Amino acid sequence: MASVPEIKIVRSESLGHRSEVSSPEAKLGMRVEDLWDEQKPQLSPDEKLNACFESIPVSAFPLSSDSQDIEIRSDTSLAEAVETLSKLKVLSAPVVDVDAPEDASWIDRYIGIVEFPGIVVWLLHQLDPTSPRSPAVAGSNGTSHDFTADIGDDSAVTSGNFFEVLTSSELYKNTKVRDISGTFRWAPFLALQKDNSFLTMLLLLSKYKMKSIPVVDLGEAKIENIITQSGVIHMLAECVGLHWFEDWGVKTLSEVGLPIMSKDHIIKIYEDEPVLQAFKLMRRKRIGGIPVIERKSEKPVGNISLRDVHFLLTAPEIYHDYRSITTKNFLVAVREHLEKRGDTSAPILSGVIACTKNHTLKELILMLDAEKIHRLYVVDDSGNLEGLITLRDIIARLVYEPPGYFGDFFDGVMPLPQNYRV
Repeated sequence: MASVPEIKIVRSESLGHRSEVSSPEAKLGMRVEDLWDEQKPQLSPDEKLNACFESIPVSAFPLSSDSQDIEIRSDTSLAEAVETLSKLKVLSAPVVDVDAPEDASWIDRYIGIVEFPGIVVWLLHQLDPTSPRSPAVAGSNGTSHDFTADIGDDSAVTSGNFFEVLTSSELYKNTKVRDISGTFRWAPFLALQKDNSFLTMLLLLSKYKMKSIPVVDLGEAKIENIITQSGVIHMLAECVGLHWFEDWGVKTLSEVGLPIMSKDHIIKIYEDEPVLQAFKLMRRKRIGGIPVIERKSEKPVGNISLRDVHFLLTAPEIYHDYRSITTKNFLVAVREHLEKRGDTSAPILSGVIACTKNHTLKELILMLDAEKIHRLYVVDDSGNLEGLITLRDIIARLVYEPPGYFGDFFDGVMPLPQNYRV
């Protein structure tokens, strides 16, 4: 029986040090370095960094190997979309409207971005006996579909074979991605143009809480790149050793006022609570992860992220009663599943990655990059949860939004759909 990993506090000496500048990210850091040296001496360090990032277009950001040429057709079934996302190990992908004319602009070519969480939440909502939309829901073509008939009586919903039945149902196989467009975060999505600046990108990822940002080529009317949080973390990690980075990165968390979020404000879940409650909390609070806390103390024993929701559909055999399986049992079950497959790279296997207030910003960046995660828990000397730090918090200490900076930038963005559920 696999066990839940203990808290792992990564020490600075185990993180290594990057000195080469051959990678695209490192060369980008050197570009910031050159701009840093050119800035007026009377500017403060914060003002200099803002000016540097404002001078670099997002077209300079290295192309993401994970995001190139990954598009989902709007007539793809949910089952096919899940298979594609799972195979490529990505959480989301843009959806191309198959009915769009060849000369369509990018805003008409795409209908949104489909995500694992959106698919799962939509399915659970349709199959929930308490939902006013169950058992029949109108599809995109106006026809009504009896979902209850797909999975049998209500006992199937709460029995141990729920997800096995769901993933073999006609609902799952025949519903098209376009049918769940109400779950998409934007319509179609908020995007950057190639001449927008790094500063704009960093502010959208931090202050405006975007998980990833498509970069659109207006001439080709298509997505050229998708800038992810992981990509930004890696870019910053490759800048270790550069003057501008070291000047900023040597500061400890306490010196820069981190963590912003104290333990009293962290959304958390106890190890004996249902795992479904964890996913519901993340959806309702619009957060990407949640710590699993030991009931008899305040020690974190695990972390569940929104990306882990994909196990509901890609590994249904590890679940039994999805309404009652506890968060601790979920962590153990997923760990055993991944170990049997020989998959040792999944972030969930790392357990709780923690730091203390004495760690520096540089150490945090290297931890996030090495562990391929987006959040770190701050613990005290006894290992009790003391705070939470995300990439957004770190970026907020790197750049700031000047007054009136975005102007009418958001005017062309359509609001969230009324039936948006993720």
